[in-house]
Amino acid sequence: MRKPLLITSLGLVAALALAGCSTDTDAPSGDDETAWPESITISLVPSVEGEDLAEALDPLTAYLSENLGIDVKGVVANDYAATVEALGADQSQVIITDAGSLYNAIERYDAKLVLRDVRFGATSYAAIAVTNNPDKYCADEPALSNYAASGIQLSYCNGIEEAGADAKGVGPAGLDALAKVSGANVALQAATSPAGYQYPVVAMREAGIDTDADIKQIPVEGNNNAILAVYNGDAEVGFAYWDARTTVTSEAPDIAEKVVAFAYTDMIPNGGVAVSSSLPADLVKKLSELMDGYADSSEEAATVMFDLVGLSDWTNKTADEEITRYGEILAEFSN
Repeated sequence: MRKPLLITSLGLVAALALAGCSTDTDAPSGDDETAWPESITISLVPSVEGEDLAEALDPLTAYLSENLGIDVKGVVANDYAATVEALGADQSQVIITDAGSLYNAIERYDAKLVLRDVRFGATSYAAIAVTNNPDKYCADEPALSNYAASGIQLSYCNGIEEAGADAKGVGPAGLDALAKVSGANVALQAATSPAGYQYPVVAMREAGIDTDADIKQIPVEGNNNAILAVYNGDAEVGFAYWDARTTVTSEAPDIAEKVVAFAYTDMIPNGGVAVSSSLPADLVKKLSELMDGYADSSEEAATVMFDLVGLSDWTNKTADEEITRYGEILAEFSN
């Protein structure tokens, strides 16, 4: 989890207001002849500590300012919801935020999704269902596939991975097997966890399971503990991000033998970048291209990007439907 930083939600709006955003400028205009603003403000929640904010933000905003020919300011939000409210109040025109906040910005303020976060080559990830009872949940014999990120082999069944090949981690897959979970002890994480609770609960419900009455929920904290609960026999089934089994190999070196992945949920989206509908289309296009190319612009940029927001890249392949699905699932847990 990222730590709350310098500015509260109210303080954020006040600080952003100081930045201003005038539209009286002779900067380039788009096809609709809308003038570019003299400045724009980016709101984000960095991964770094407060005293490093200027150092972390300056390279990105300087890069954008130089290449756009307008002043690009960066302002820190203390949480993701604050980025949405800042955009809605036109105190920021660009937000770098999580998937839920992207959905809210689009639905509430007509924001445009322009980029998705890339972490280790992926813009989304599945939650895995794992078990210590493959005879019950696997329609075929578990087989080993290579988890390339860690260079280890892990066991999968129900055809969710190809035996002997690199695992892909692409869902949904094997979800019919969740209909068999009735009566089982199931390790679930906090209700705010997409991979450890929300997507798995929705998947079980769609498989016909009453998650309040048909299973015994075993509360755990963290993906590693969800896996260990299954490994240790405290739960028959558990859920975590793909593939959290790699986090417990030191204490469970035989994890591939004892804990088998038998299903993947729908893909859970990374966050990304959204822009205000008030920005000229040609400015949005240029801004998106620059941000998409930032990580490749220099070794320093790649380091800054990882340190700033924990990313390896951005991509213009936004997969909007994944964000929409995420919003639908969030709505089921809004109360």
